[in-house]
Amino acid sequence: MAFKYDNFINTVELGLAIKRRREELGLSLRDVADVTNVSASTLSRIENGTGKPDADNIARLTGWLDMPIDRVMNKQTVNDVEPVIYYPHEATPEIVAAHLRADKKLTPETAKALSELFRVAYKQFSKPGKK
Repeated sequence: MAFKYDNFINTVELGLAIKRRREELGLSLRDVADVTNVSASTLSRIENGTGKPDADNIARLTGWLDMPIDRVMNKQTVNDVEPVIYYPHEATPEIVAAHLRADKKLTPETAKALSELFRVAYKQFSKPGKK
């Protein structure tokens, strides 16, 4: 009997991260499939929120995203405090998004909206060569 991990993995979060990174890099699903060894059809289902990747695909994709696997896990909170987990080499918008998601004063929808707002502003104001 296979271990059921569906309740432990936030596939919507994984799908959003894949699509965002893929679009930032200007890659097609096929391009990402070639790099990650995850089929383009599986990638499409994950991006659309209908796919349930297996453990190997989760590991491949979080590796390609250079993202801690903890970011796509549904966390059990202790005393209503969710840890913010990130690696120092992650892009600033990803770190800010993690902090916003962990803020208990914000609804998930508000955290997502603020995260996208920050991502757009950061992209606009962090032009190379500007000080």
